[in-house]
Amino acid sequence: MACQSVTAAVMDEQALLGLNPNADAPYRQRAMAYFEQLKESPDAWEVCAEALSQGLYRDDHVKFFCFQVLEHQIKFRHAGLSAAQQQLVRETLMKWLQSQLMNAQPEKAFIRNKAAQVFALTFVSEYLTLWPKFFFDILSMVGLNPNGVDIYLRTLMAIDAEVVDRDILHSAEDIRRNTLIKDTMREQCNPSLVESWFQILQTYQRSHPELTCQCLEVVGAYVSWIDLNLIANDRFVNLLLAQMSMEELREEACDCLFEIINKGMDPVDKTKLVESLCQALHSAGFFSVEQEEDVDFLAKFSRLVNGMGQSLVLSWTKLAKAGSGKEAGATLQALEAKVPLLLQLLMHEDDDISANVVGFCYDYLHVLKQLPQLTEQQKAHIEAIMLAVIKKLTYDDEYNFENEGEDEAMFVEYRKQLKMLLDRLAQVSPELLLEAVLRVFSNTMQNWQAVPFMEVEVAIRLLYMLGEALPASHGAHFSGDAMKTTTLQEMMRTLVSCGVSSYQHTSVSLEFFETVVRYDKFFIVEPQLIPSVLMAFLDHRGLRNNSPKVRSRVAYLFSRFIKTLHKHMNTFVEDILTRIQDLLALAPPENGFTPLLTSDDQLFMFEAAGVLIVNGESPVERKQALMRSLLTPLMDAFQLLLAKLLQETEEEQQASLADALSHAVGFASRTSKAFSNKQTVKQCGCTEVYRDCLHCFLPALSCPVQRGVLRSSVRSFLHRMIICLEEEVLPFIPAASEHMLKDCEAKDLQEFIPLISQITAKFKRQVAPFLQQIFMPLVLAIFEVMARPAEENDQTAALEKQMLRRSYFSFIQTMTGSGINEVMANQGAENMERILFTIIQGAADLPDPVAQKTCFIILSRLVELWGGKDGLVGFSDFIYKHIVPACFLAPLKPSFDLSDAQTVLTLSECALTLKTIHLKQGPEFLQFLQQEYLPSLQVTPQIAQELCQVLQQPDIKVLKNYIKVGGVCSPPRPLCHRQSHAPDPSPCRCRRFSRERGCNRPEQFGPERTLLDVPPMQEVGSTALHLEEEAEETPSPLADG
Repeated sequence: MACQSVTAAVMDEQALLGLNPNADAPYRQRAMAYFEQLKESPDAWEVCAEALSQGLYRDDHVKFFCFQVLEHQIKFRHAGLSAAQQQLVRETLMKWLQSQLMNAQPEKAFIRNKAAQVFALTFVSEYLTLWPKFFFDILSMVGLNPNGVDIYLRTLMAIDAEVVDRDILHSAEDIRRNTLIKDTMREQCNPSLVESWFQILQTYQRSHPELTCQCLEVVGAYVSWIDLNLIANDRFVNLLLAQMSMEELREEACDCLFEIINKGMDPVDKTKLVESLCQALHSAGFFSVEQEEDVDFLAKFSRLVNGMGQSLVLSWTKLAKAGSGKEAGATLQALEAKVPLLLQLLMHEDDDISANVVGFCYDYLHVLKQLPQLTEQQKAHIEAIMLAVIKKLTYDDEYNFENEGEDEAMFVEYRKQLKMLLDRLAQVSPELLLEAVLRVFSNTMQNWQAVPFMEVEVAIRLLYMLGEALPASHGAHFSGDAMKTTTLQEMMRTLVSCGVSSYQHTSVSLEFFETVVRYDKFFIVEPQLIPSVLMAFLDHRGLRNNSPKVRSRVAYLFSRFIKTLHKHMNTFVEDILTRIQDLLALAPPENGFTPLLTSDDQLFMFEAAGVLIVNGESPVERKQALMRSLLTPLMDAFQLLLAKLLQETEEEQQASLADALSHAVGFASRTSKAFSNKQTVKQCGCTEVYRDCLHCFLPALSCPVQRGVLRSSVRSFLHRMIICLEEEVLPFIPAASEHMLKDCEAKDLQEFIPLISQITAKFKRQVAPFLQQIFMPLVLAIFEVMARPAEENDQTAALEKQMLRRSYFSFIQTMTGSGINEVMANQGAENMERILFTIIQGAADLPDPVAQKTCFIILSRLVELWGGKDGLVGFSDFIYKHIVPACFLAPLKPSFDLSDAQTVLTLSECALTLKTIHLKQGPEFLQFLQQEYLPSLQVTPQIAQELCQVLQQPDIKVLKNYIKVGGVCSPPRPLCHRQSHAPDPSPCRCRRFSRERGCNRPEQFGPERTLLDVPPMQEVGSTALHLEEEAEETPSPLADG
């Protein structure tokens, strides 16, 4: 027997040396190999069981190792153990436990935790069958021995993790097993377990507080599913309340009470439980929060209060919905009685304590919102909560504005919670909120010079937050409700005119500008205040502030302010441009000077400058001159920097120069955002200056170094010029395209194709000659990049190729959709066949539903353009040989997943393609399906006829649903077999479905078979319009290299 061989077994002492963390690599490798050996052997693990039960090793790492081996056997191989081996596991655990009772010192915590896990795994595997007295055996052995009690409690927590913990993912089988375990425990042992907990809590609360805390944690974990009456009784609760007064136990006792309160139960009973607990806590003096100095305990206590409050809210909600008016009223009264305690905790100086009751406060306000009328007491509560929120929004002295760390991030998150309360207050009583904010704001602004920065900041912040708390359509805060409008106008007038923008603190400066822009429509009502705000933006208070953080944010806010109010700034345009001129200078990369604004900030400044020029009331000539003065420095700097780049040999300096060149192009591009349908480039007389920019920037495309950065920036500029210059940009496109197609990577092409697509979609036939020239070079460049070999596991390269394929198909779709399909038709028969082949392959074979959908759109459009009697010669034959099979092939692919939304769209386009074929080819198509194609697939005449009837329905949805249902209900099964009639399930290897070739198919469609029950095609074949049937297979140019 296996058990008899244990005594003879010995452990590999050399391998055990490798368990020491400081052991050399060879020893560690040997230890790992030994571990694997013990795990996999059917009985070698028994030597570890012997070592544990006999206490053969003192080394902690060896003990842990033995438990790991035992854990593996129980977790993964328990069902395969013999009855004797299972008995050996139980005996080993109990002998080890007995040895712990006699040890003067307990094992290290990590060994006890691992032992508890092994006990728990054994319990889960054997409690229902082999070891029903698991708990009784352990309890009878450990009694009240501290070492034994420790293992017992750790085991209970490990069992909770295995059986109860909802944060751990369990299989359906495990869930059924765990439910049965809990039901059996309820019937057999829960009262005994609870009694043991009570004895442990009572016995060890003074001598072993750590054991008591462990036990409290166990009670909190198990209370969610055991009978609450076992815990929520006078004996147990009084013991917990007494422990709330013991310094070492009070925090765990608080957590335990929280779990008791959180247990789901009848709303009336829950209210009674909360009330009885509150009365006991109040009598014990716990509600006197201001006298408590232990903030760690108060953090736990505030969590308990939050749980009690939210439980009462939930009870009130359930009772109110059920129409239980009397009980709901009693619960509301109980809830109201907790608000003074809530306020004490909400206003506590420790933010963690305050944050813990935000949930209760929010839910309480939600209750008030639902009441038909508020009492005076409730209004007083609302006002008190407002004052608490206002107080807690205030920064403290220790907040580091220049180097924000973890503490600062936590306060920002806490502020977001307080904002939620402010928003809820606005919903409950907007009038009270307006009054409170106005009072705080006015008092602060009257004497802002003498007020600490945190009070000034929070006063302005409250004004800002009103904009979200009292929302208005499209920011129209200054129309509508008279009280709101008057109050906001009064505060904004004070903000702008009182001089607080000069306050020397980062937080106040930022809040001032944020608020000014939040309420920018105020200045439409009172435009006379615009100059003073503009000066604040432009001087040391804003764009020239000492703080880089303020300058950066103000640059963005300035752009927004200008875009909203440019109509009211006509008299200031040139003054503003003069004042910001130095901020628009392109920073040379090599002079070491740190500019006031970063390049990202400057983008906003150039956009603001463009808006001012374009929307001003100056004559066209003046606008032209102003725009040229804005852009000429960029062009001059660009030419100098490009010349330096061409001579530079150091790579780091090349990168700096290329970034500066990219910034220059980006700034020029950003100015063009100022133009609109009403104010076009031509109307403003700015066509020439942007043409000059094109002349200046395009030579960068031929630069042999830093091509990626330069091409990307120039390409973006061309995108903008296509919109702004329209036909004026066309002369520049051919040369630019030629340069961008040289030595390009997948990403370059992927980004270049949208440019050509944009030109194609915008100018259509106007650019047909250009497209005629560039089409094949572009396509061949794509094919060449796709054919380049890549590492098998290079996910980035694979993704780039996938995106390039999509861009390629999107370009073809744009061309066919723009009515210039002749560009493709005029590329010669061989090239055209090659392109058509890629589209067929993309539709039928690619496991990419986005690309497939695009390909079917293209095919549908080509059928519409070239199908029918008057269509392209030979295209009808192509339809029957390749497009029709592709429509049947695609849905049969294993990758065609109808649970994916994109795939469903692909199926719709596939159906639309079939419908388009029918519309263009007419009865001939139906005849082909019924007499040739479908019979070649052994489709029964009944199903063929059914499909043809569906195709003739005017509503395309009928065909879409028909195919979709067929695909879902009948997974693809191959029906076409080789000449031998062996039951071979593999697909037919025919090169294509055709009218000329077929194969023996021993099976027939049954009456339940549907359209999609046809064999998948392995090869689509070449797409030549006059292709010989036996031509060699053509590899796809879009296949990965």
